[in-house]
Amino acid sequence: MSKIGKQPVSIPSGVKVTIVDSKITVLGPKGELNFSFRPEVIVVIEDDKVNVSRKSENKFAKSLHGLTRSIIANMVHGVTEGHQKTLELVGVGYRATKQGEDLILNVGYSHPVTIKETPGIHIEAKENKILVSGADKVMVGEIAARIRRVRPPEPYKGKGIKYSGEIIRRKAGKAVKAIGGSI
Repeated sequence: MSKIGKQPVSIPSGVKVTIVDSKITVLGPKGELNFSFRPEVIVVIEDDKVNVSRKSENKFAKSLHGLTRSIIANMVHGVTEGHQKTLELVGVGYRATKQGEDLILNVGYSHPVTIKETPGIHIEAKENKILVSGADKVMVGEIAARIRRVRPPEPYKGKGIKYSGEIIRRKAGKAVKAIGGSI
């Protein structure tokens, strides 16, 4: 039995969960999320809890058991508290500004890079930080990754856009290698 899959997902007050055929809908104060689960798993609502079980013991059904439970738990968390990712800009002259619905990034290119805000995802820029928040965990991560992809951190000086708390492995430059090689 899956350690994660057998744990029930509690439904807090103010959240409505409905299951129709193989589609689960979670409605809460931060929005509404939908998920179509596979027929290999069984999802049941009992006593303000969502229980996930599997129909068979084959490898594929076992892999879907914990995954389905985690996705439902993320949906419930998203519509109550929301998910967020923080990105940091590292580099001289690197800045992010918000113009209406667009995020404008000046990160060392000859032109500013514009990223459009997706419905349901809120982007906030202040000083050298960018905060991406929303109810859908997958979309928050996707938008944050898209912003990071504009200028990923480089290993020599660490300049670029990185996740908050991300550790960039630094490389020694060629001056250090030349000194180390001649001794």
